[in-house]
Amino acid sequence: MAVYSISLLKLLLDMMAFFTRLRYTAAFKITQSCHFMNHSMLAPDAFQHALLTWFDQYGRKDLPWQHPITPYRVWISEVMLQQTQVATVIPYFNRFMQRFPTIEQLADAPVDTVLQHWAGLGYYARARNLHTAAKNIVKQGCFPADLASLTALPGIGLSTAGAILSIAFQTATPILDGNVRRVFARFCAIDGWTGERDIIQQLWQISRFYTPQQRVAEYTQAIMDLGATVCTRSKPVCSICPLIKNCLAYQQHKTALLPTAKKSKPLPTKTVVLLALKHQQQLYLEKRPPVGIWGGLWSLPEFTDFAAARTWCYAQKLMINHEKIFPQQRHTFSHYHLDYTPLLIETDNLTNRVMEHGQNFWYNNTQILTLALPAPISKLIQVFYL
Repeated sequence: MAVYSISLLKLLLDMMAFFTRLRYTAAFKITQSCHFMNHSMLAPDAFQHALLTWFDQYGRKDLPWQHPITPYRVWISEVMLQQTQVATVIPYFNRFMQRFPTIEQLADAPVDTVLQHWAGLGYYARARNLHTAAKNIVKQGCFPADLASLTALPGIGLSTAGAILSIAFQTATPILDGNVRRVFARFCAIDGWTGERDIIQQLWQISRFYTPQQRVAEYTQAIMDLGATVCTRSKPVCSICPLIKNCLAYQQHKTALLPTAKKSKPLPTKTVVLLALKHQQQLYLEKRPPVGIWGGLWSLPEFTDFAAARTWCYAQKLMINHEKIFPQQRHTFSHYHLDYTPLLIETDNLTNRVMEHGQNFWYNNTQILTLALPAPISKLIQVFYL
């Protein structure tokens, strides 16, 4: 019996030693990430208390997707907020919710209608993914409430899923959107572009370390708010930051240097001619392919130069009664500049050679305003052609 008791005691001591080493190892890795080798690391409860105390007084609590909070509304807002600021998103979110108040109505809507209500937000793959994911969720019968199921849906990554789970389901799940990356990169003085794989892994580790089990929804909103309103990309307001006493970037006078900027390369330029083919009050538009730039949106036919545009008109047996060339304009995408020159051509002999088969149509003034158009094209049409 005594031998048994001694063995059991030894087993318990070994287990305690194992978990102590495990906890120490996790904390040491965070310590390494934060460069706290000779610095007392801020404990999670202290970090959370400082952040939540600030949030209770200064956090944003009247955003439209916060009243009411539902998984659907949180999901739509988080996708819209990718690469887009809150002030820009609010009117789009309100219009989107007015047209698609439930996930069932989003799933049942034609994708063209969804794209129309997204037009102007950019990154249109987000809208197509929303539509596809909505169909999948409705087919499943309920909104997913776990990380694996959420990230299996198109357009939902780990951070978006984390925001949905923490805010809508009160499930402790870390997030790492652009604002949170910036906060932790500065707080822990992490050098290196935050899009690099090793840096991302460090930041995820830190985010997991500081994510609480209680008040997780408020914490998630707080850490995003801090990055959006205080720890901003340029001119951060460090004097009012609740984490200033433990922020290594502030202590090391590196706030302006972190996060490390991505090494930029000159963007290539693509030059095109956009043909505005007009017959009385009708304009000829084509639907772009579902993938790629402006995917699935209606736009003006695109040509390499003026000669190619005119040759196409002649091939369609279209008389060129009048033409006008407008000044070249530029629209910049994330990976290239688009320099486009609008060419207005008026014709009066429509023939069946300009086919209308679902991808190309003649539209009148009022019809055009109801289509999903890229913002630059919509502006061109309204200013120059209608």
